[in-house]
Amino acid sequence: MIRLENVSIRAGAFAVAGLSLEVPAGRYGVLMGQTGSGKTTLLEAICGLRRLQSGRITLGGRDVTTLKVAQRGIGYVPQDRALFPTMTVREHLAFALTIRMWNRSAIHSRVTELAQMLAITPLLDRGVVNLSGGEAQRVALGRALAHRPEVLLLDEPLSALDEETRSQMTDLLRSIQQETGVTMLHVTHSAREAERLAQNLFTLEAGHLRERSLTGEVAG
Repeated sequence: MIRLENVSIRAGAFAVAGLSLEVPAGRYGVLMGQTGSGKTTLLEAICGLRRLQSGRITLGGRDVTTLKVAQRGIGYVPQDRALFPTMTVREHLAFALTIRMWNRSAIHSRVTELAQMLAITPLLDRGVVNLSGGEAQRVALGRALAHRPEVLLLDEPLSALDEETRSQMTDLLRSIQQETGVTMLHVTHSAREAERLAQNLFTLEAGHLRERSLTGEVAG
């Protein structure tokens, strides 16, 4: 579950105030809005990368408002993926587990499981520099999911992909949510993505955050 209660954030000259949102546990939430409306800022606040001026953030029933990033149990895929150019695919999938000091056998088992789920087993020993956009996005997803987070946040994950790859990745995201039960919040400009993926749909416009029904009308 992701719950924001009367959240206010300031980032330089940009500010939003009094935002509330709830994605129930195990649901796929989609957040839409124009460029500059604050969608990424909101995701960063949920992650703990931006401090709140006021309000509360609850994840999986825990108040995480003042917790550090690593304590929040979140997987995050930023818009630029933030892959490390000197690391292999295998090292990316193992990264979050290594810093959490999982043992070698458990890391190997989890990396194998993720690679199979994401269909990237043949890529495990390759570097990431020459991967296609779809392959790189699968690696970023795997790294974010590795430690079995309760919440997965995705910032424009399909925006740089061609139409065929975007369709494949949409199917993959839906299957990941169904298979893992992770609560997801996905930022996009695409109404088509929202239509295919959203179980809860939100719009951020002119500083106001509203939940919309899947027919496009404001939910009561």
